[in-house]
Amino acid sequence: MRYRITFDREACIGALACAVVNRAFWLEASDGKVDLKDAAFNKETGKWELVIDEKDLKINARSASVCPVEAIVVEPIP
Repeated sequence: MRYRITFDREACIGALACAVVNRAFWLEASDGKVDLKDAAFNKETGKWELVIDEKDLKINARSASVCPVEAIVVEPIP
């Protein structure tokens, strides 16, 4: 199964909790927020998106769970 990470960068407050638990996908940016590595910007939603496989689900679900402003959503792709 595949999953989509949706990241609302505008909502990000730069707590960096996601990067602390998952440096493979989440990188600190020069503006103090984070970037989702290899993500594409969705012009329709205004959010960053990345499709991942089952093997990357657990660590990215953890990143979403530690985000204090819930700027990260991980959901299955039907």
